Amino acid sequence: MHMLMQALLGLVVGMVAKLLLPGHSPGGLIVTALLGIAGGWIGGRIGKTLGWSDGHPAGFGLSVVGAMVAFLAYRAVV
Repeated sequence: MHMLMQALLGLVVGMVAKLLLPGHSPGGLIVTALLGIAGGWIGGRIGKTLGWSDGHPAGFGLSVVGAMVAFLAYRAVV
């Protein structure tokens, strides 16, 4: 159940990041979800570096920023 919730949250994070980035983002729903999950991981690492524990209110924002970084890297490769 945890993995399903993580995938759904990753999809939401990925969709928000995709909306905030200007220009065309390649990839469909699955790529968006995977990049959102990767963004959540990146945002979590940033939060831990800043000394924030899991569940910090800025966690969603950091996840979106991480997903934006993941989208930019994906665009550079594709």
